[in-house]
Amino acid sequence: MSTEEQLCTILKNTLSLGNTPLHAHTALLGNLPQLDSMAVLQVLTALEDWFGIVIDDDDIHARHFATVATLTAFVEARLP
Repeated sequence: MSTEEQLCTILKNTLSLGNTPLHAHTALLGNLPQLDSMAVLQVLTALEDWFGIVIDDDDIHARHFATVATLTAFVEARLP
């Protein structure tokens, strides 16, 4: 399973999106009402747990949550 596919699974589970289709160009912030500030923290925690990465507070920017692709790139940059 690709990083993007894993990320979509995490987003669907964390945000309770059910069968909502997600793909690389799916807009996240401002498009998914479920993705509020608390949900962002839950997603970040889920990403850290799933991928075994550490995300510092200083590394978190809204631009990373623009689309599935930008969030995937953010995660992939932190993978060993």
